[in-house]
Amino acid sequence: MQQRIEQLVQELAEKNEALSASKARVWIELLWSDFESSYAKAGYDYKGSEVTEKVIRQWISSYGDRIHEFVGNNPKYAHLLNVDDDLIQ
Repeated sequence: MQQRIEQLVQELAEKNEALSASKARVWIELLWSDFESSYAKAGYDYKGSEVTEKVIRQWISSYGDRIHEFVGNNPKYAHLLNVDDDLIQ
């Protein structure tokens, strides 16, 4: 799984030049855990990391170039998603 995350981090960092590699990693790890927990809470059977990877890759393709513009409303993650923190200027 770690290799999959590394690949996704690299893809996001390439798609969004405003993100550093460390910020891209935070995004991928948050998206990964959020997707899997939401999928489980909805009552779906676990389909494996391949499905999670596929969904995140679609999100990177669709939103990756502007994902840093998202402002997190969840206080649990707000400090990780601070758009001024760790952006390449």
